[in-house]
Amino acid sequence: MNIVFMGTPEFACPILEMLNQHHNILLVVTQPDKPFGRKKILTPSPIKSLATKLNLDVFQPEKLKEDYFKIIELKPDLIITAAYGQMLPKELINQIVAINVHGSLLPEYRGGAPIQYALFDGKKETGITIMYMAFKMDSGDIIKQASIPIEFEDNYQTLSKKLSLLGAKLLKEVLETYEMGQIESIPQDPSLVTFAYTLKYTDEMLSFHWTTERIINKIRGLSPEPGAYAYLHGQTIKFYHARKSDIIVESHIKPGTILKVKKELLIKTQDGVIEILEILVPGKKKMAVKDFLNGQNIIKENDIFIEGND
Repeated sequence: MNIVFMGTPEFACPILEMLNQHHNILLVVTQPDKPFGRKKILTPSPIKSLATKLNLDVFQPEKLKEDYFKIIELKPDLIITAAYGQMLPKELINQIVAINVHGSLLPEYRGGAPIQYALFDGKKETGITIMYMAFKMDSGDIIKQASIPIEFEDNYQTLSKKLSLLGAKLLKEVLETYEMGQIESIPQDPSLVTFAYTLKYTDEMLSFHWTTERIINKIRGLSPEPGAYAYLHGQTIKFYHARKSDIIVESHIKPGTILKVKKELLIKTQDGVIEILEILVPGKKKMAVKDFLNGQNIIKENDIFIEGND
């Protein structure tokens, strides 16, 4: 089939690769290049990089709702989307059938961060939904679903990779039945809808007043990028890997208090102690805590992490 593909992050790459092997990609639509890193170097999305490697035409509208006519003029058989990052205009999906690959078991976790929220919430299972696009966010009829377990060691990167491969496999099966005219779908149950809105910077902040499990899940959902953060003496400290410590401390000690900085970094939480395993401090690179603690004088025993930077 002739397909316009729309996607942006790494999650969408296996899906584009599969489509390119089995169908004719007329156009790849992705988000505009974004500044990245401390030097703010303009960087293409993973999908743009892949599309360039595959010699596919790329289109990067700032606002798709104002600049979608190029897609209509191509008259594709289908639009396929996977974590594109912008709402499709009603005029577009009214004229061309659009199918979406979504990283949750809808109607759970509608929105732009379903994989992160599944980890934040400590879910034991998640999955992929292949669905028709509707104008209301992630509300279209469900064509096919498949689930996978969330392993204890999964973080955003590992779970996203597993889901993207599952999404490519599931979409391939759906398109085979679509071409034969045998596709079926069911509406979503509105009483079961939950949301996973695109994350803001403030959503990445940790509170050590949370339980140890909740803190670990937050870190998992934000690793390896952008990282969860808290403040210490006005500096932003980021965390990428942590585990529960079996050390028992007195309950009156304030959450966020640094209990140990020799060989390991232990911090008091609401219900116990967390051990930080990977960290990033201003002016340094991301590193294992055991390496960071050698000779550092930024984090000291009895200092207290806080949620605000004042």
